[in-house]
Amino acid sequence: MAANRRTAHTSMKLVLLILIAFFSTAAFAQGDIVKVYKDPRMEVLSQKQAELNKRSKTVASRGIRSGYRIQVYNAQDRVVANAVKSELLRRFPDQKTYLLYQAPNFRVRIGNFLSQKDASQLRKMIAALYPDRGIFVVADRVEYNPPIDED
Repeated sequence: MAANRRTAHTSMKLVLLILIAFFSTAAFAQGDIVKVYKDPRMEVLSQKQAELNKRSKTVASRGIRSGYRIQVYNAQDRVVANAVKSELLRRFPDQKTYLLYQAPNFRVRIGNFLSQKDASQLRKMIAALYPDRGIFVVADRVEYNPPIDED
C-alpha cells in the first residue's frame, strides 16, 4: 500500500510539473511580439553594396581564360620564328606575341581574344601582310584583363 501511495504521489508531481511548464511557456509566448522598422536608407545601401560586389567580381576575374590567338608561324626553324615574332611586334605593338616550342616545331602566335570573331579581324590583316603563309585562328588559353569602368 505504501508503494502505491509513492507511485501515485510521484505521478501527481509529474503531472503538476508538466502543467506548470505548459502554462508558463504559453504565457511567455503571448508576450513575444516583435516589430521591426526598416530605415528606407537600408535599401539604397544594399543596392550600392550589390554594385560594389559586381565590380569587385569583375576586377577579380582577371587571369587565364579560354580564348583565341592567331598562329602565324609553325615550323622547325627557330631563327625564322624569332624574325616573324619581331616583325609582328613591330607592326602590332598593342598585341602580345608568343613564341612556343612544341617539339620539333616553333610556333608564333599573337593576341589574346575571347571571341573568334575578334581574332578573325586581326587574322585578315596579318594574312594580307603574309599572303604565302598559312595563318589560322586557334583556340588557346589567353590572358584576360577586363577594362575597369571609371564613374
